[in-house]
Amino acid sequence: MACSIARTLDVIGEPWSPLVLRDVYAGFTRFEQIQADLGISRKVLTERLNHLVEQGVLERRPYDRRPRYEYVLTEKGTELVDLLMVMVRWGDTWLAGQAGAPVLYRHHACGEVSRVDLSCAHCGEPMHAGDVDLLPGPGAAS
Repeated sequence: MACSIARTLDVIGEPWSPLVLRDVYAGFTRFEQIQADLGISRKVLTERLNHLVEQGVLERRPYDRRPRYEYVLTEKGTELVDLLMVMVRWGDTWLAGQAGAPVLYRHHACGEVSRVDLSCAHCGEPMHAGDVDLLPGPGAAS
């Protein structure tokens, strides 16, 4: 399908993949750590990790002599975490309730706790759904 959303959902569109990516980003890099944190079955976690490695989002690295691996984000995976951070902002805004955000994000550049905000890569101004027009791109279906 000539749709960037559909293509992205093909990589992370089932419920476990974004949570696996979140865990790896948060420092849970070994199978047992991820499984314990998510409470996911070994079979499903193995399938998700294999899929994310095949998609080039995670890299599998051996960490001892036995065939045991840890998982690290690739450049492609790190950029995908940016998408998850936008999801975090939406969830914190609309679903966190009185308890508030479960995780805070401190920005390295300024040291302040902040939230992700979309901005135009060209001019730096805020860029949200009401601020753009949709135009056919070079990969659009005929």
